[in-house]
Amino acid sequence: MQLLGMDIGGSHASVARILWDGTDAEISKPCEADVDTFQSAGEIVKAWADLVRQAAGSEGDIRLGIAMPGPFDYPNGVSLMIDQGKMKALYGLSVKDLLAESLGIDPAHISFTNDAEAFLLGESLAGAGRGFKNSVGLTLGTGLGSAFKVGEKVWDAKLWTAPFRDGIAEDYLGTDWIRRYTAERFGARVTGMKELLSGGFGREVEEGVLSEFGKSLGEFLYPYLAEMQLTGLVLGGKISLASERFLPYTRAYLDGRGQALDVRVGELGERAAMLGACLPFISSVK
Repeated sequence: MQLLGMDIGGSHASVARILWDGTDAEISKPCEADVDTFQSAGEIVKAWADLVRQAAGSEGDIRLGIAMPGPFDYPNGVSLMIDQGKMKALYGLSVKDLLAESLGIDPAHISFTNDAEAFLLGESLAGAGRGFKNSVGLTLGTGLGSAFKVGEKVWDAKLWTAPFRDGIAEDYLGTDWIRRYTAERFGARVTGMKELLSGGFGREVEEGVLSEFGKSLGEFLYPYLAEMQLTGLVLGGKISLASERFLPYTRAYLDGRGQALDVRVGELGERAAMLGACLPFISSVK
C-alpha cells in the first residue's frame, strides 16, 4: 500500500509520497501542476487524477489524503465552494466519488482535511510545531488560513471571518491589505509582500507596512492566546517568508501586554499539508 498526500489550491495542486515511521516523515517524489479550476467539473477532476497517477506510478493500492480549502464538507468529500469563483463547477458534487471513480479506487481510500488544519497537523507531527501542547497555525497569503491545536486535537479555526477592528481578520492580515495600505499610506502600488520587499520602494515604505502588519497580527492574536492558553504560533504561506521583518513588531506588541509566545515559521512548506492530510491513514502516530 502506498500513502499519497495531496495539496489542492485554487490554481495549483501537488502530490507526494508519504512515509511515516511514527517519529519522522519522508515526503518524496513530489509532482505538481497548475490546474485551471474555472474549467468543467470533469476537466478539473481529470487534471487532479492525472497528477495522482503520476505520483503513484505503477502502484495501484493507494491511500490518498487531500488538503482542501473550504468551504467543503470534509467527511463526505462534497464541495461547497460557490462564491469563490474557482472550483465553482464542483459545487454540490462529491469530489471524493468523482476522484475515486477516475482513479479506480475505493472512495474510503480518499480522505479530505481542511488545508490550514492539515498544515498545522503536518508541522506538529514533523516540523516547526513539534513540542507545542497548545498552538495556533496561520497561513498568510491571499487569504488567511487558521487552525488551533489544543492537546491532541486540531481543528479549523476559521479565523478569517473573525471580527477585527472595523471588519474581519482577513481585511488586515492578507495580500489585499498590503496592497491597500501601501497605496493609501504611501501612494505606492504593489502586488504583494514579495514586490514590497524587492528594494524598489525604499526602507521607509517597507518598514511602515511591515510594522503595521506585525502590530495588527499581535493585536488580533492577543485575546485568543490568553483565552485558550496558546503558547506557540506556527506560520505558513507566502507572507511568512517575510516573517523576520514583521515578527519583531508582533512580539513587541505581545510583550507589552505580558503575553509570551513562541513563534516558528513552518519547516515543511506545502509538504506540511500533504503530511497532515494523511493523518487518517497513519496508524502509528506518536
